[in-house]
Amino acid sequence: MNLVHFTTRVPIHRRSSSNSFSRVFSVRSSLPFSSEKAKYYNELQVAVNVVEKACRLCVDVKKSLFSGESRILEKKDQTPVTIADFGVQALISLELGRAFPSIPLVAEEDSTFLRSSLENSEHEKGSSSNFLVDSVLNAVNEKTSESLSHNDVLEAIDRGGKVTVGFGTKPATYWVLDPIDGTRGFLKGIDALYVVGLALVVEGEVVVGVMGCPNWNESVPVGGGLGGESGGCGLGIIMIAHIGCGTWTKTLPTMPDNMANVINKWSSRSVDSCSFVHEARFCIPESQTWGSLPLSTSLATTDEESPGDEQKVLLLSACCGSLCKYLMVASGRASVFIVRARSTTIIKAWDHAVGMICVHEAGGQVTDWKGSPLDLAADEVGRRVIFPSGGVLVTNGNLHNQILQIISTNLQVV
Repeated sequence: MNLVHFTTRVPIHRRSSSNSFSRVFSVRSSLPFSSEKAKYYNELQVAVNVVEKACRLCVDVKKSLFSGESRILEKKDQTPVTIADFGVQALISLELGRAFPSIPLVAEEDSTFLRSSLENSEHEKGSSSNFLVDSVLNAVNEKTSESLSHNDVLEAIDRGGKVTVGFGTKPATYWVLDPIDGTRGFLKGIDALYVVGLALVVEGEVVVGVMGCPNWNESVPVGGGLGGESGGCGLGIIMIAHIGCGTWTKTLPTMPDNMANVINKWSSRSVDSCSFVHEARFCIPESQTWGSLPLSTSLATTDEESPGDEQKVLLLSACCGSLCKYLMVASGRASVFIVRARSTTIIKAWDHAVGMICVHEAGGQVTDWKGSPLDLAADEVGRRVIFPSGGVLVTNGNLHNQILQIISTNLQVV
């Protein structure tokens, strides 16, 4: 099912820059369902708009990295991906704060490193200017209609930091943001994947989700890997979900040469219909191996689309991050995404929240390895960490109980 009505807003403000498109172009697309059916329609509309802006910020920062148009920062987090991470968080925090000032933000970054870098510049050079902080500020200013200061941006970043909000045991409404999920994908080049992910949580339930993936290639056939040499380089995609209204995608308007795709239709998305484990398409984190998972005791993997062997399953190449795997399952490109929880690794809410609603609304299922829903309120203080028993299982729904049974049977073996 395709849609619908579209409205375009182009603010009329002038700023002196050769890159005027990125500064003034803003699109607010109508959604593929009516406000009468969607309780959080306004929140989703704002979220779509700001994630599109954030994706354009990422594209611009990444373009400067590979074009050599700007100086490349050195290690110790002074990298272009850091500029994009901080810039996206500041931009989204500012936009959400203006639209919904009473709703707090839970996000990955804080400004500690930026403030330290700025203080060092003041001590060493007697200057309040700092290349890293200035770069973040410039990236954000290019996507807003006002001129911001260092402090404006630092405070916006800290709005999502871990010391800003304490929730307690009471039900809460808050945004969850992963400014860039898949930093390795951001740095790899033009063809690997990364995702800007934003979700709204109300009383422990994700009710709205938006994922922007600038390098998504919709022309890759189902079962094709994403994140290899030919996985990315697409026009990009934005995926949205609203509780009770389904999951939808459209082409992501990120660059001037993509103007023809700005006014385009939303398409309804659903998980695949696979019902047999040996026919499923699997994906796992880059940091884990198939041999570390309980399924490996009874199933081997192959990279062939039709292996013809009930003891082998197709393992897709997908880099980078968790959210692009959720996107793959929700769009029907993969059947299963499985993650093992490790005692040495903290599982963060922003790596899963937006993906959960996109998969659920597409007809899939997300639980821990015991079949229990992921509890976003388990971290009573900060809502930043989740504690799935065994790990996280994301499927098309048809396969969920079968895979839970395999996990339960073989969990003690690996």
